[in-house]
Order: sequence, then C-alpha cells, then structure tokens
Amino acid sequence: MPTPAPAPERAQSALPLGTDPREHARRLQRTRLAVLGGAGPRAGQPVRTVIGASWRRSRGSGLDPAGAGEVPALGDAALAEHRRASGLEPLMPLLRSRLLPAAEAAGQIVVVADAGGRVLWREGGAAVRRRADALGFVEGSAWDERAVGTNAIGTSIVTGEAVHVFAAEHYAEAHTAWTCAAAPLHDPVTREAIGVVDLSGPAQTVHQSTVALVDAVARLVELELRAEVEQRLAALREVADPVLRALDGPAAVVTPDGATAAAREVEVPRRVWLPTGLRPGPLWLPSLGAWTAEALPGGWLLRPAGPAAGAGTTATGVVLDLSARPAVLRVASGEGAWEHPLTPRHADLLTTLARHPEGLSAAQLAAAVLGDADRTVTVRAELSRVRRALGPLLAHRPYRLAVPCAVVTG
Repeated sequence: MPTPAPAPERAQSALPLGTDPREHARRLQRTRLAVLGGAGPRAGQPVRTVIGASWRRSRGSGLDPAGAGEVPALGDAALAEHRRASGLEPLMPLLRSRLLPAAEAAGQIVVVADAGGRVLWREGGAAVRRRADALGFVEGSAWDERAVGTNAIGTSIVTGEAVHVFAAEHYAEAHTAWTCAAAPLHDPVTREAIGVVDLSGPAQTVHQSTVALVDAVARLVELELRAEVEQRLAALREVADPVLRALDGPAAVVTPDGATAAAREVEVPRRVWLPTGLRPGPLWLPSLGAWTAEALPGGWLLRPAGPAAGAGTTATGVVLDLSARPAVLRVASGEGAWEHPLTPRHADLLTTLARHPEGLSAAQLAAAVLGDADRTVTVRAELSRVRRALGPLLAHRPYRLAVPCAVVTG
C-alpha cells in the first residue's frame, strides 16, 4: 500500500494529535537549540517545513535568536493613522464577536495586524495582556519576521496561509513560552494580503483547534469583504456607464484602490496598481504606459494619453526600498514615476530577483523565499499578480527583472 502524502500545512496544528503539550514543548526546545546552534535536528526531532523555512529567513535577516526585535512601537497618532489606512476597522465587530469569547475562555488575546505585521488591535483579558506587554506584544508593535523572527503573524504573512507556532518553534528565545495561531486576510479582488488575525497566549493555553478556528473566521471575513466590494463596484458602474457612453475612444473606471469597475475599447486587469498619492492629471503605469486620471464620485476615470500609450515604456530607474514599512517599489521612466507599497511576500520575491539578475526558476524562488522548492504554484501565482503591475519589467522563463533594481535596506 502506498504511503499517504503528508497533510498540507495550511491550518495545520503545531501540536500533534494525542501529544502531551509539555513533553512536546521540551522536544521542540531541544530541536530548536540544536538547529539554531548549527548542529541540525537529531533523528526523531524533525522541524516542520514551515518553521524550518522561517528560521532560515530569520537567520538570513541577521536576527539573533537570543534577543528580541527592537523596532519601536507606533505612537498614538501613528497607530490611529495605520488603523485608518488599513481599512480593517469596519471588520472589528465581526472579529470580536467570533473570536473574543473563545480567546477569553482560553486565556488568550485576539490580535489584528496590518499586512506589514504591525499590531493594530489587541484585545482580551487583563492578565494575558500584561504577559503580552512583557514581550513587547503591544498595539503598534512590529510583528513581521524581519522584526522578531518566526511567529504566527509574521510567518503567515510570508506564506499566505494560516500558521500555528507553538513554544520553541518561535525564533526568539523570549517568545518560546508563547503559542499563537494566525491567518491572513486577503483582498477579494487581488488576493493580496490586507491584514492578519491572530489568537495568542501562554504556551499552556495551546489547543489543536485554534488555528482551524482562526482560519475559518478569516475566510468568513473575506466573504463579507467580497460582498462589500461587489456593492461598491455596482455603485461605481452606475456612475461610470453614462460617462463611458459619452466618450470616444478607450477608457476604464476603477475604484480608489484600483479595482476595475468598467472598461471600453481597452483591456485592463481586474485591478490596476495605482501609484501612491494619485492625483488628477498625467499618470504613468509600468504595465499600461502613459494615461490620464480624472476623479469620479467613488473612483477614477483612466484614459490612454495617446494612440502610442501602452506597456513597454523603458524604465530609467527601479528602487526597492526595504527600509520603508511596508516596503515600497519605485519606478521612474521618461514619462513619469510610479510608487507602490508591497506586501512582505512580494518584497521578498522581488528582493531575491534583484539579487539574482540572471533569473531564477519558480522552484528556485520557492526554495529561496518559502523554503520549499515544491511550492511553485504559490510562487507563480504571486508573481503573476506582480507582473500585472510591472508589465514587461518582470520577465519570465526564467523569472527576472528586465532592468537593474537597487535595493535600499536602511
């Protein structure tokens, strides 16, 4: 009889069925010390693929597992702005109603972070919140992998999947007395991560079903988001219809975040990656070329700047700024400039390509970024989204940046 394939790690509990949590935590600690000390795990002490890959990324970022991240927490004003910009605040009543009772019963906290790993909300009992305070796990803190290493919030952002991290699976020693389960929230149009929902608490509060619960709630939230997007698109189409019928030539109407509501005589993606701080007037897009933007109630009217407009305009400079949070990609050409924030995974993929100008296959990228060469489907899907934004600047077969890219790290 053939050996069954291993279960997918999506929403997989870190605690094997029937395992004593305290004994499993002790085994994990021995494995952690061996692997991070350079000796590698002994027989019978395997490291889950998702954890091993995250440990390698954390080490590659120069983090010391004996210490914790030193990224300062946001002040009150900056935290309020991050909350507003995230667009997640309207989702909080649903998240509270579905997760807070379970968290309080288990002695855990509910945490909601933005797509860059910044903790925006943290709610739960006073006792567990005080313990989280001691870890610096507070509202406004940075909880991405580059800041604190392997943890459910940061690692789920990179993998794009629900992740459970228990005890010594954490990279930072100070976090090994903790357990956390997180799932990313995705934009219903682009499937890009827009935030993370997490349940965390002391290691003794671990439960096998926690990660499945968090993942299910995240999917429920995404269904709510999809319904809202469809309502916004329907309203914008009513505005766009008479405008487009009165125009001659190609045009498209998009929402403020770039979701395409309508188009005529031109093919545009389901979402146009608009530059940061878009204003009416000339607009240059790496994937579409030179256009003009006009404000509409609830969106933008985009029109090609001329008959020669289109993708393929040569970029004069490409900069990947990793010092910004979130990371920002800046592209300049003779016709204009474009700037857009990147998800952590897109930033990691583009950084890897920038450092390998000769190009990499999907398997090589999967191994380098995700720690698993078999996850080529994930890599291809993510790079397909990036290519819809960058057009010919992102080549494939092999994947490579068509122009040199400067990487700014600080």
